[in-house]
Amino acid sequence: MVDEGEGGGEVLLLAESLRWAVSRLSSRLRAEQPGSGRPLTRLAASVLANLAHSGPLTASKLAGIEGLQVQSLTRVLNELDELGRIRRSRSASDARQQDIVITEAGRNALLEHVRDGNAWLAAALRHSLTDAECGVLEIAAGLLRTVAESPVATDDAGPARSRDDGAAPAL
Repeated sequence: MVDEGEGGGEVLLLAESLRWAVSRLSSRLRAEQPGSGRPLTRLAASVLANLAHSGPLTASKLAGIEGLQVQSLTRVLNELDELGRIRRSRSASDARQQDIVITEAGRNALLEHVRDGNAWLAAALRHSLTDAECGVLEIAAGLLRTVAESPVATDDAGPARSRDDGAAPAL
């Protein structure tokens, strides 16, 4: 764990550098994953990815992961349901809730959505990095997932606040 005391400025610079790199990579991946037919929106892709990696989930849990209100997800959930990409059923543990699962059509739509971006990224890795550097990135990917799933988020303006909503998994 990194201490904010000594070297806190270095950690802030690392955070800035990582955020910029992740943002640039994310933009490039969006540009490289057009898919065919009706493309997924960023939010629809994220919902499907969360369901593929962590489902079944309730609408409130999905909203928490996305940092949205449940009402903000209604349109995308309805659209995914109409296209047969998700299935909703009454929760066995709480009849007021619905469990949402990804369907085979949803998995296929998600795979198609990310296929081109993954192909571009694999080619870029092969072309730009050595085997050793790819190994470092493999370790870094695991570390980034750990950071993304961190139960504590802090800011300089106030105390640490706990988050139990997780983070969107890698597409």
